[in-house]
Amino acid sequence: MAPSTPRLVVPVDLKKKPWEQKLPLHNRWHPGIPPVAEIKVSEVFRVEMVDWTGGMIKDNDSATDVKTIDLSSVHYLSGPIRVLDEEGNPAQPGDLLAVEICNLGPLPGDEWGFTASFDRENGGGFLTDHFPCATKAIWYFEGIYAYSPQIPGVRFPGLTHPGIVGTAPSRDLLNIWNDREREVEENGLKHLKLCEVLHSRPLANLPSTKGCHLGKIQKGTPEWEKIAIEAARTIPGRENGGNCDIKNLSRGSKVYLPVFIEGANLSTGDMHFSQGDGEIAFCGAIEMSGFLELKCEIIKGGMKEYLTPMGPTPLHVNPIFEIGPVEPRFSEWLVFEGISVDESGRQHYLDASVAYKRAVLNAIDYLSKFGYSKEQMYLLLSCCPCEGRISGIVDSPNAVATLAIPTSIFDQDIRPKTKVPVGPRLVRTPDVLKCTYDGNLPVTKNPSAMI
Repeated sequence: MAPSTPRLVVPVDLKKKPWEQKLPLHNRWHPGIPPVAEIKVSEVFRVEMVDWTGGMIKDNDSATDVKTIDLSSVHYLSGPIRVLDEEGNPAQPGDLLAVEICNLGPLPGDEWGFTASFDRENGGGFLTDHFPCATKAIWYFEGIYAYSPQIPGVRFPGLTHPGIVGTAPSRDLLNIWNDREREVEENGLKHLKLCEVLHSRPLANLPSTKGCHLGKIQKGTPEWEKIAIEAARTIPGRENGGNCDIKNLSRGSKVYLPVFIEGANLSTGDMHFSQGDGEIAFCGAIEMSGFLELKCEIIKGGMKEYLTPMGPTPLHVNPIFEIGPVEPRFSEWLVFEGISVDESGRQHYLDASVAYKRAVLNAIDYLSKFGYSKEQMYLLLSCCPCEGRISGIVDSPNAVATLAIPTSIFDQDIRPKTKVPVGPRLVRTPDVLKCTYDGNLPVTKNPSAMI
C-alpha cells in the first residue's frame, strides 16, 4: 500500500502574525517552551513556517522595512515538536535524533523571497563597515530557478534548505550558553583583536524580554516573565544545532541532533530558497516562507556513542550533518583568493575570518567591473550558490580562504580576457533598493579598489 500523505503537524496562515497562529510560533531556545505537536519515529510529517522575520519584510519598492526592522523578535520557529519512539516513549537526554529532510519548498502562492543587508546601526553584517546602508533585493521563483529585478542578468537554481533545525537545550546547557556569551559581549572588545576588523555588533545577542515569544505561553504571565528573562536568542548556531545556515541541507539530507531534554522538542524555521556559503549579508539568503516534510529516528544513547565532547562537560557536543544527493550542477567556476591581511595592510596570524573577508571583497570588486554596483554583488554573493573554502590554515602567517562563483549564473562571460574590452560597460539597472546611512561610524575604504 502506498504511504499516506505526510501529516501536517504545524500549519501556518500567512495572513496572521506569528503569535496569532493556531499553534503559536516561538523565537527563543528554552527547555520550558512547551511542545505544540507530537510525532512518532518513521512517520513522515509536514511543518510549515513563516519567513524568519515573521512577514516584516515586504515585496515592495523600498528598503525602509529593512532599515527599521526590530531584530529583537527573530527568528520565528515552528515547534517545538515532541518526538516519541514506536512504543510511544519520548526521546531521552543522551539520545541522538536523526532528522531526515524528505521534501521542502516555498509555500504555494507565496513563491518569492528577499535578500537584504541591515543598517550598520541595526544588525550590520560581515562587510557592514564597507556597506553600512540598508539594502534589499526581491527574488521571484520559476520552479527551481530564481531571478531578481534588482540584480538583472542573473538567474540560478536554488539549493533550498532550512537555516534552523534544532532541539531544545537542557537547563544546564542554557546556563553554559548564557554565561559564555555574556562574557564575550561584556569583555570581548578588550581582548578579541578580531573585533577591530569584523565590525558587526553586538558581539553576542543576550537574553531579552523585548520581542520575546514563547509559543503557547501567554505573554505577560508569571511563567512567561520567568522564562523570557533567560531564554536564549536564536541568532547563533550552538550545540543543539540551531541557526547553522548550512546551504547543503536540502532534499535527502539528514541531521543528527543531540537530545538534551525529554521528547527532544524539535524546532525549525528560517527557510532559504538559496544561500551562498557564509551568508555574508546576514539577512543574506533568499529568505522565504516554506514547508518541510521530515522523518525522525531515535538513536538510543547516541550522544555518547557518536558525539565526542569538545569542552569541559558532556554537553559540549555538536551535531553531525549528512548531505543529500540533490544539488544543482555547475561545471565552471571563477575562484577568488583571500589571505589574512586586512584592508589596512595589517598582517593577522592564520585568521580565516580576515582571509574570507578579503576573498569576498576581491570578488565584489572584480564583478563590479561588469556593470554591477558593489551593493548588487554583495547581496548576490550572499545568496547565490557560491562555495566558500578554507584552503590553507597551517602556513604561517597567512590563512588562505577562497570563494568560488559559478560562472553560468550570469548572462555574460565574466572570465578575464586576453584582449581587455574598451569603452563603457553596460550598467545593470535597476540597482538594489537602498536607504541612506544616517550614523556616524567610519566607513572602510580600500584606496586601491575600483570606485
